[in-house]
Amino acid sequence: MKIAVLEQDRPQADLICQVLSAAGHSCQSYDSARELLGQLRKDSADMLVMDWNVPDMDGAEVLRRAKEKLASAAPTMFLVGSNAEDDIIAGVTAGADDYLVKPLRRGELVARVSALLRRAYPSQNSAEQLQFGPYTFETRPGRLLKDGSVIDVTQKEFSLALLFFRNIGRPLSRAYIHESVWVRENDVPSRTMDTHVSRVRNKLHLRPENGFRLVPVYSYGYRLEKLGA
Repeated sequence: MKIAVLEQDRPQADLICQVLSAAGHSCQSYDSARELLGQLRKDSADMLVMDWNVPDMDGAEVLRRAKEKLASAAPTMFLVGSNAEDDIIAGVTAGADDYLVKPLRRGELVARVSALLRRAYPSQNSAEQLQFGPYTFETRPGRLLKDGSVIDVTQKEFSLALLFFRNIGRPLSRAYIHESVWVRENDVPSRTMDTHVSRVRNKLHLRPENGFRLVPVYSYGYRLEKLGA
């Protein structure tokens, strides 16, 4: 889904878009309300995630004007600081569908956004099929195929492989991989992640002769490369 993000803090905006892009969405960030509203006049979005406190416009006014340009079903979520009860009340009163308190947690962000999109677009949330060259990922029930043949993978291996393919060419840190795949598991030994990566590499035959290469990034994490791209 196409998600617009209004957030003046650039590192925070980049983090939000990285997390939502890894979850399979298209994300575009804006650092001012006027820039966001100007773009929405030209091209709408399926959802809006907005910081409630931007310097160039009141949060309630941003929400009101954005809703005039968004599709009627498009959900809206706003972001507030940890001690912002008045802002939460104002946002909900203004018609926002949900909110998150900063600092954001990646897993919660994805879960809340997914829940809002499922409710807003029920017909678009049947089993999703994603194609990457010869690989087909069927998100429900979590089936992986290569050239039409099923590959025997565990749920963790499926999630890990899909994370890499959704981020082809992008280095992924160990911390990011941990948060994305081992969401509720705090103490995951380093060798556990390495073992799962090795299994994904072997089971999917991610080798140069097959057009892909899954490589370690020294002192950082891993990157899936599509050769010749």
